[in-house]
Amino acid sequence: MTTPQVVVHRDKELMAKAAAARLITKIVDAQAARGSASVVLTGGRNGNGLLAAIAASPARDAVDWSRLDLWWGDERFLPDGHADRNVTQARQALLNAVELDPARVHAMPASDGPHGGDVDTAAEAYAAELARAARPENHGAVPSFDVLLLGVGPDTHVASLFPELPAVRENERMVVGVRGAPKPPPVRTSLTLPAIRAAREVWLLAAGEDKAKAVTIALSGAGELQAPAAGAHGRGRTLWLLDRAAAAGLPRELYPPASP
Repeated sequence: MTTPQVVVHRDKELMAKAAAARLITKIVDAQAARGSASVVLTGGRNGNGLLAAIAASPARDAVDWSRLDLWWGDERFLPDGHADRNVTQARQALLNAVELDPARVHAMPASDGPHGGDVDTAAEAYAAELARAARPENHGAVPSFDVLLLGVGPDTHVASLFPELPAVRENERMVVGVRGAPKPPPVRTSLTLPAIRAAREVWLLAAGEDKAKAVTIALSGAGELQAPAAGAHGRGRTLWLLDRAAAAGLPRELYPPASP
């Protein structure tokens, strides 16, 4: 388990711009080293804010978008094109503006897709897609993602892993169907903690006063069943990207005073 690193920015706008610069650099470096890169996207205001910041950055042209695999950490089990689906919002924020290879954009199944309304079958299909993309050198039945992005909810949930619900207890399957999520819509698909932990780097994003309590709990030694964000870590690096409002409850020794 990697020790979390914490970086605190002045506000959410600066956090989004800095995270965008970090991600562009990471993708370019991975493509230079291995020919391609893989990133797991997250939804929500911070995930979409990061994507919008990439779209607005002149540095985005340094990425070879055709050699990037995009996955998702979770998805609302709604019809294709629904405004609340993470993939729909990601397309609006960034994906429609760059030259991606459609075969490398791995959206989670929609409720009107080939699996119909069966969220468990949809989850199994996404797990099978991940397994097909995994290589012998990877750690398990998912690729070794270069960066896996997660937004942190006010209740400490990440992806669609909510405190105390069955999905956060899963330790074998890589993807699960989620029912009864306390945040609408109640039916979702989600990567599990074992899949998240296969990533080379996990970046957790939180901005705003409403995230301060969750950040403090997750970085204060809480258990992953009560605080799923506490169980999200990468094999090589775990990075918390925060604004000052979200970091308000943290002791200053957790992050460098020079953080911009």
